[in-house]
Amino acid sequence: MAELQVEIVAADHFVWSGAAKLVKGRTSNGEIGILPGHVPMLAVLAAGDLEIDPVSGSRFSVQVDGGFFSVDTDRVVIVADNAVMAESAAAGTR
Repeated sequence: MAELQVEIVAADHFVWSGAAKLVKGRTSNGEIGILPGHVPMLAVLAAGDLEIDPVSGSRFSVQVDGGFFSVDTDRVVIVADNAVMAESAAAGTR
């Protein structure tokens, strides 16, 4: 099964990195869902929740205050101005 390699960082700290089946977030143009095989893109990330569906574990959310969202060859990099991960997902942090 194809998967995404995801990295989420805030301006001043690391948030999460790992393999995921789906990443959903809100850009300046509206909500977007990223699956493996998505075309390359760069977007402005709007404030709100990111949803991450990891390959192993339960779906979780990360609250972000804006930033950038980059997709290239099944790699998703999110650089947020600020980001706070839900406590339930902290055990899966790498």
